[in-house]
Amino acid sequence: MRKPVVALVGRPNVGKSTLFNRLVGERLAITDETPGTTRDRLLAEADWSGHDFYIIDTGGIDPTKLRKQEPLSIGSVDFIDEIRAQAEIAVEDADVVIFVVDTVTGVTTADREVAEILRQKQKTINEIGHPPIIIAANKADSEKLRLNAFDFYELGLGEPFAISAIHGTGTGDLLDEVVKYFPSNEEEEEEDQSIKIAIVGKPNAGKSSLLNRIVGQERAIVSAIPGTTRDAIDTHLIWENIPITLIDTAGIRKRGAIQPGVEKYSVLRAFQAIERSDVALLVVDAISGITAQDTHIAGFINDAWKSAIVVVNKWDLVEKDSNTMVEYERGIRQDLNFMDFVPIVFISAMTGQRVQQVLPLAMRVQEERLVRLTTSQLNRILQQAQDRHQSPTTSGRPFRIYYGTQVRSEPPTFLIYCNDPELAHFTYMRFLENQIRREYPFIGTPIRLVLKKRERTERS
Repeated sequence: MRKPVVALVGRPNVGKSTLFNRLVGERLAITDETPGTTRDRLLAEADWSGHDFYIIDTGGIDPTKLRKQEPLSIGSVDFIDEIRAQAEIAVEDADVVIFVVDTVTGVTTADREVAEILRQKQKTINEIGHPPIIIAANKADSEKLRLNAFDFYELGLGEPFAISAIHGTGTGDLLDEVVKYFPSNEEEEEEDQSIKIAIVGKPNAGKSSLLNRIVGQERAIVSAIPGTTRDAIDTHLIWENIPITLIDTAGIRKRGAIQPGVEKYSVLRAFQAIERSDVALLVVDAISGITAQDTHIAGFINDAWKSAIVVVNKWDLVEKDSNTMVEYERGIRQDLNFMDFVPIVFISAMTGQRVQQVLPLAMRVQEERLVRLTTSQLNRILQQAQDRHQSPTTSGRPFRIYYGTQVRSEPPTFLIYCNDPELAHFTYMRFLENQIRREYPFIGTPIRLVLKKRERTERS
């Protein structure tokens, strides 16, 4: 059975992200004193009393726009409608909704309006509203504030649970109530075997637009303002019977341009998204071309030993002739010469041009990532390489290769026994890599060559 989904919703700055971090047990959600910090949905796994489930953090629902009042979410004033839409999607996906309110401010007009929005999103099944809505009266850090929780009975959504997300008090009782609504006799969920594809790049390159085009649903907020997506967001889909997880990430800025506070967590999360991915889609703006920041991101992908595809977006905006694509690709190869094995695809997320090629190409790259060469294949390649190019000498000592074997995949890793690893020059190691790729290209996938010293005996 699938894991249940729990959605955290509420108006801005009631502590949803703090509660999310508490329930997940990690600092996954961005928390900040500025209302409206969480703009998009954020999903993670959690567990309680033997129940595994997903929990979704959402941006604060701000109903003030309907009344033409001062917005509650100062940091997200331009995205009120989009944030509300994302929260509503989360509610539609949820098995249980935790409606987070603030005992310090008490019941507000915005709380009442959010409660009404939630009731409207409920479906009646057997005369019961679904998904069930549980009120978490947050910031109840004192006896007086805990008593304030009873005020939220007026919302007509049942008993409020007084909690403190910061200190963790009351969260156990809250979760006890949540898991009551989970399906009984849940089968233990198998480990996530989906192929994970991270969509990364500098701000405003078109990452969220690409995600939306692939998925066919507005699952991430798209805006012309750089830096709209600040959290890494997982979108699960099935493509030709293959489970895939698409990870949309915040745009990665130059280190010196990172603003203090909330944005630094976004950058960290983008790097973490690369770390947990199988394949990274490096989205490049065709208008600006490869920038220093694109090279920085590509370097991180390469250092993390992740497979990759360069996705050149906004190709519809480039003036072209018959040689434009060839010349553009040549320039990318030069700028990213340390990962010249990476395929390049030219798309327009806006028009859909060649977007249909992205997922099949990512699947091909993932297949390459899993390839294993036999020991005999590898040693034949190594022998032919040494026949073509004599190994170098250092201080009169030649570098000698005895034999090699592939010890793992993801990425393909080759253990090569030699007389002394220190005698191997990096140019010769690059030569060996190229010789392996002549036999098998490992498209889009880095390969690791690990040298190990082995004293050669008389018999060997």
